[in-house]
Amino acid sequence: MNPTPAIEVSDLTKTYRRSRKSPAKIALKGIDLIVPRGSIFGLLGPNGAGKSTLINILAGLVIKSEGTAKICGFDIDTHTRQARASIGVVPQEIAMDVFFTPLQALENQAGYYGVPKSERRSEEILAVLGLSDKRDAYVRQLSGGMKRRLLIGKALVHNPPVLILDEPTAGVDIDLRRQLWDYVQELHWQGTTVILTTHYLEEAEALCDRIAIIHNGEIAANEKKNTLLSRLDQRTLVITPTENLDVMPEGLTELDATISENGHLRINYRTGKDSISGMLNIVKAAGLSIADLRTEEPDLEDVFMAVTYDQNGAS
Repeated sequence: MNPTPAIEVSDLTKTYRRSRKSPAKIALKGIDLIVPRGSIFGLLGPNGAGKSTLINILAGLVIKSEGTAKICGFDIDTHTRQARASIGVVPQEIAMDVFFTPLQALENQAGYYGVPKSERRSEEILAVLGLSDKRDAYVRQLSGGMKRRLLIGKALVHNPPVLILDEPTAGVDIDLRRQLWDYVQELHWQGTTVILTTHYLEEAEALCDRIAIIHNGEIAANEKKNTLLSRLDQRTLVITPTENLDVMPEGLTELDATISENGHLRINYRTGKDSISGMLNIVKAAGLSIADLRTEEPDLEDVFMAVTYDQNGAS
């Protein structure tokens, strides 16, 4: 028997009403989405695609127009308290009371969720996030990276089974980004379902096991990461000639070939149509001597661009 999904959304719609300054806007167009328990799930899409609207509906900050949404089996309308207790959200924007200390911030957050004092883990969370030495400093004295770590701590005080991270590494340095992802993976290993929105496609590619792409308020793709990557049939054959190329040799015009800045020959091809041996024969017939060669697989950014391009049509 399959466990209850971490998130289950059905025919979810959100229309923002017209205001004096802007017309009515349909942010979500009847989307269906299931996030399996225990996954690191990537939710990707361009700005304005509907990601934040979806997250805010799940967090109880935005009222949906139509459809249903459940968190760990709890409907956000009929079992609101249980649904909100099942989720922790780390927002993109840093917003907190700067006159609290980190310890006070976590204790207050735990109080909001009704966590008994005997069950609170504020000291433990501060230690794991590397903030123990700042426990009694004012939040206003923390660096931007420390504040972002504290946001994650606030989302974890009630030990939610589902954690949503909305652009958690935006604007932080590489070292802190790695620390945060190490901790996210540790939470995942402990059984927490993690939902990640990010503009760093390489992070989603490295961390997520399943990815959904939302575009213009609709789910454009929702597949296992490897399946999603395999949707692109295009590969690139990179040839290092014995001497760097400056001009494209005659005889290669039938290939989709370009010369890179470092003088390598890059040939785009499709696995179902072109053979590497056939392309190499053409290259050799053009008089090129090959010192080395390799193939490049498509990455998540390629898939993202292809999916959103298809959604827009030939534009």
